[in-house]
Amino acid sequence: MAGASWTLPKPRMNGPPFFSRNQVSNALHQMAVLLELSGANMFRTRSYQNGSRLIGSLSQDLGELVASGEIFDLKGIGKGLGTAITQAVAEGEWPTDWVELHENTPAGLIEMLGIPGVGPKKIKMLHDELGVLSVADLQEVCVKNEVAPMKGFGAKSQQKILDGIDLLARFSARRRLDIGLRYGQTFLSMIMDLDGVERAELAGSARRRKETIGDLDIVAAVQPEDVEKVTSEILSLKGIADVKGAGDSKVSVILDTSIFDGGFSLGHLDANVLDAIGGESYEQLESGGTIDAQVRLVPPHVFAYTLAYFTGSKEHNIRMRQAAQDKGLKLNEFGLMPETELTGIEAAATSLPASTESEIYQHLGLQFVTPELREDMGEMEASATNSLPDLITLSNIKGALHNHTTLSDGEASLEQMADAAQRMGWNWLGIADHSPTLTVAHGASAEDLLSQHATMQQYNQNWKDEGVDFRLFSGVESDILEDGKLDHPDDVLAQIDYVVASVHAMGRWRSRDESQNTEDLLKCLDHPATTVLGHPTGRILQGRDGYEVDLHTVLEYMSEANKDGTLKAVELNASPYRLDLDWRLCKRAKELDVPVVINPDAHSIQGLGDIDYGVMVARKGWLEKADVLNSLSADELVSRLGD
Repeated sequence: MAGASWTLPKPRMNGPPFFSRNQVSNALHQMAVLLELSGANMFRTRSYQNGSRLIGSLSQDLGELVASGEIFDLKGIGKGLGTAITQAVAEGEWPTDWVELHENTPAGLIEMLGIPGVGPKKIKMLHDELGVLSVADLQEVCVKNEVAPMKGFGAKSQQKILDGIDLLARFSARRRLDIGLRYGQTFLSMIMDLDGVERAELAGSARRRKETIGDLDIVAAVQPEDVEKVTSEILSLKGIADVKGAGDSKVSVILDTSIFDGGFSLGHLDANVLDAIGGESYEQLESGGTIDAQVRLVPPHVFAYTLAYFTGSKEHNIRMRQAAQDKGLKLNEFGLMPETELTGIEAAATSLPASTESEIYQHLGLQFVTPELREDMGEMEASATNSLPDLITLSNIKGALHNHTTLSDGEASLEQMADAAQRMGWNWLGIADHSPTLTVAHGASAEDLLSQHATMQQYNQNWKDEGVDFRLFSGVESDILEDGKLDHPDDVLAQIDYVVASVHAMGRWRSRDESQNTEDLLKCLDHPATTVLGHPTGRILQGRDGYEVDLHTVLEYMSEANKDGTLKAVELNASPYRLDLDWRLCKRAKELDVPVVINPDAHSIQGLGDIDYGVMVARKGWLEKADVLNSLSADELVSRLGD
């Protein structure tokens, strides 16, 4: 299991049962792997594997099965495993041989288990024959071509290991916004349902909607007398792979994909993105992935202060503390108070009251700063002058321009995509299937593109006749070719509604310098058919960096075109794998009056929902309704497109 801790969990404070079903199942799984690494008997290893599956799928209460002795009646749980499980659950002590195996297995061998396609058998062979003890060792022997000659490996296998090491390094650092939020919101909803939890919210980078998320932070308001009970309830929740610690005010756990009721799936991915992030190997990592989470249990009267503190960012918190100091006050996670010798929760007794974060800002004479903006990017100055933006919301979105159908590499038909957009409450939908140069996406020919356009025109007329407030716009996602040229004849492009111009030949663009790439984008923008600059850097989060380009110059160039009355919009690609334009540059586009269009780049019906992530990032980039083309009605968009 990628990223999981390989220590046996600590017993809960108020057992028995001292361990949950998930904890016992995970411990059995780890034992099976460690036994295989140590070269143990295959039948013994298999018994632990079977035991892990059985315990993990139990519908009965494990504590009751142990207490009644019925644990020994379960098929597949022999006397040895039954005794070990009973000792752990009833007494809070793991068997000595389990503890010793965990302690004596080199940490580097466990680390290697996170590499896709590298299992215990291969790791044992690499250790026995080449003395490999860590990921670094394995990378070194692969680079030296010492793995390929080994029986059962080969050159392709060696290269896959190197690719897997690179992927593991990227995967282990942070998680994309969509994955982090999926874990965080699921875990938060479970905590909010616990008896004794009065309020709870996500904090940290997840609440600020950063494009990638580290650990999850949740703040929960709990009366002091309920902390022990709530801590025990948290430790009993499903989806906890391990417990890192449980004290008087904080519970630290590792979550895995068993937290999700419907299982874990990445959904449909276009080939370009999937290849960039590591293909099937990435899917393997994610399906067995984990994420660290901390739950901070605080008295209700300090909840708002603790939430604000752990939401961050660090830089924003520093500015807030400075604002407090300017008023002769001290601000921390416990309150806003006069300078006092008291510390910690005791000092909270002298704090100004605040049941919400808004009240904290009011005490400091500041306008409330929404979490997305708390990055010390000018929000404190705007807050002091009551001039923060009225940020765009999901309800402002009336449609999106960059989406795909089965005409290129989408998995839904034009009709299915239009129906889904209407069910989402949108008033219009743009379809921009790929152009022919992108062969991996089965780019549409000119004939097919114009045929699709004619079909859309007929549908639009039918909806108009029926009084249905919905319209389709026909576009194309054209590759940007050499010298900024587009990938269809001008007479074809003139017949459709708009063009999303995007870079896909990343190998060529990444091999060139910034000035040449920038110049080609400017040439492309000069083309009268170019309406939208698609995913402007070509980055894939945790997959690849974008190509070198001076986007400040590009945005300034687009600004001049818009001042002259020619629509040149920049895309905020809402796919959580891209989120490109970066939120920092969204603010610059706003300052230059360059229209932004939030596009899900949907390749399926479900993909239309990625618009949510685009709105999150747009808000983080200070964008308001007037800055975003998606807020226009169909008639207003027709006018902007110049029809």
